[in-house]
This record gives sequence, structure tokens and C-alpha cells, in this order.
Amino acid sequence: MTSAGPEGAGAPPVIDVRNLTKRFGDKLVVDGFDMSVPRGAIYGFLGPNGSGKTTTIRMMCGLLTPDGGTGKCLGYDIVRQASEIKARVGYMTQRFSLYEDLSIRENLDFMARMYRMPKRRQRVTLALEDLGLADRAKQLAGTLSGGWKQRLALAACMIHDPELLLLDEPTAGVDPKARRDFWREIRSLADNGVTVLVSTHYMDEAVQCDHIAYIAYGRKLIDGASREIPSIVGLSTFEISGPDLRALEEALEDAPGVEQVARFGSVLHASGTDKAQLAAAVKALDGQDGVHVSERSTGLEEAFIHLMTGASDNYAADPSRKVPS
Repeated sequence: MTSAGPEGAGAPPVIDVRNLTKRFGDKLVVDGFDMSVPRGAIYGFLGPNGSGKTTTIRMMCGLLTPDGGTGKCLGYDIVRQASEIKARVGYMTQRFSLYEDLSIRENLDFMARMYRMPKRRQRVTLALEDLGLADRAKQLAGTLSGGWKQRLALAACMIHDPELLLLDEPTAGVDPKARRDFWREIRSLADNGVTVLVSTHYMDEAVQCDHIAYIAYGRKLIDGASREIPSIVGLSTFEISGPDLRALEEALEDAPGVEQVARFGSVLHASGTDKAQLAAAVKALDGQDGVHVSERSTGLEEAFIHLMTGASDNYAADPSRKVPS
């Protein structure tokens, strides 16, 4: 496993944890997790549903007590000083969790009261302006679209100026423009020193992250800078286009050197770790009946599929058991 270094020479990590473990009943859902997160990074935790992403993040930030392991978050011990960490963390859940029968302003005022913010009214007004909510301040939260609810949720979890922001699949169910606007705000926060942890299984969220940790069923498979992940995994990838993609996919699935084939819109991506064998397999089709083959950079999705192929589900023996996220 590899770990991304801190942003800036000599800068101490915001989070540094070692050998975190967590059990629910007889299932080990987080197994010996190590992580170092630099300040101001947007760090994505990528993995399938039930892989332990959210459980891991909660332990790292003092929101859930680990069964084993040690670590610090924002300079505080994650077990003994959890209350200090919680006061400095903003948490945006996957589901909208504010009061739908209160207005935008009333929701933000309630959150400011919860955090005992000084100059509460001024702070709420500033939050409304910062995220473009001022014109809708009197609108009931329950009448907002998904994108506006998302913006309100972000304003609510940032009302107390946290140093660390936790996002649980933050752009699920919103339109592309709202997604772009949201990530523009997140990038601005990171540029101002806020560290952001993102739990997701969506590739369009993962590509927004500076660093990626792949997690499968409680184990960290790999982590590093997003741009370096494909080379760490060691995959080569070719793009194949043609009039009959289904036939091409069938022809490639059992070919030597082809470890995975996936359709991306109107083309196929074939990947493998033995580049010579892979190239021979795909180039044998090049030029046949309108087929075109070209080499391309391996993306995060190909790397993700490759890593998941060898991962074993620690809940597979009991499919009726509820799997923690």
C-alpha cells in the first residue's frame, strides 16, 4: 500500500491514524486501516456499498470509537479527545437531514444556536450570502430542489467554520450543473485550508478529489494522489470502437492479456497488466469491419474495477445481515 504525503514540505498531517479496526457483531468491518491526510486536501474514499468507507471516516474523525488502533485528528487523540474533534468538524450526510418545515434562514439559525455561535444573526446572514442563498432565505427547506437542498446542507455544516469537512456521497441525485457548482464551492474551501473527506462510489465525485483511497470490505487496497493511481495499479488500457460493440466485447473477454472489458458510451475499454499480451489481443481486431483501436490513459474507473475483482466480501456468508456503510 502507498500513502500520499502531506501538502507542503514539512506540514504535519491533519489526520494520522494507524491500525484502526471495527467490528459489528462477529464481522470485522474495518481491518487494520492506516491513513495520513494532508491539510487542505480533498481526499476521496472510493469503494462499493458496504465496504466500510463511512465507518472508517467516522472513526478517523472521532465520531465513532474504534475497537482497536490509534491516531490523531486535528491534533487531538481520536479516542480520548473525541469531543474536541467533533466541535471542529462539519458533517454533510447523504440524505437531507435539516428541517423541511423551517425556512433556509431558520435552519441555519438553528444550527448556529446548536454551535453557540457568537454574533449568530450576522453569521447566518454571511452564510446565506456566501452560498447564494440570500434571495431564498424565507423559502421552506422542504420546497427546495435537490441542488438547493445540497447547498443549504453545505451552508449548515460550515456555519461554525470547521477545519475538517466530511461529505457522504454529496452529489447523489443532483443535476450536472448543481454538481459542478457544488464542487466549485468545495474546491474554494480546500484552497482556504479546509480538509475535505469524501465517501463515494460515484466516479464523477471521485475524479474531483486530489487523493483517492480504494476500500473494499474493510480493507484499504491502495491510496495515493489521484493522478498516480492508474500507474500504481499497473494497468494498461486500449479504446476500441466499431459497429458491433457487443460482438467485440465477446471476442475480447477471453483473449490473452485482457483482464477486463467495459463499455463507455460508444466505445469499449480493454485493460490488463500485461501490456504486450493486451496490445496483441486488441490490435488483432484493428481495421476489421470498421474497428478502430487506440491506446489511452487508464482511468480511475478501470483501476477501481480491477481492484474490486480480487476483493472478497466479508458479509457474503450472511447476505441477510445489514452491512454498515
